[in-house]
Amino acid sequence: MGIGDTYKTGGISPANAYYKWVKYTDGTKTPPPTNEERRINLEKGERFPPINSCDKGAIWRMTSYG
Repeated sequence: MGIGDTYKTGGISPANAYYKWVKYTDGTKTPPPTNEERRINLEKGERFPPINSCDKGAIWRMTSYG
C-alpha cells in the first residue's frame, strides 16, 4: 500500500488516506462524477464507494495519508 496505488469499489481501505477518482471499473470515464465525488477520505477498514450519481463502480488512487 502506498501513494499512487489504486483500489476498486467494494475493496477495503488499507490506511487512513485520501483518494481520487481515476475511472470507472468498466474502463470508461463518462459521465464524469460530481466534484464532491472525485475525492474521498477513508479510514482504515472502510470500503471504497461507488460513484452514486451514475451508479458505477470506481477505481480510486491514493493521493496522501490522512
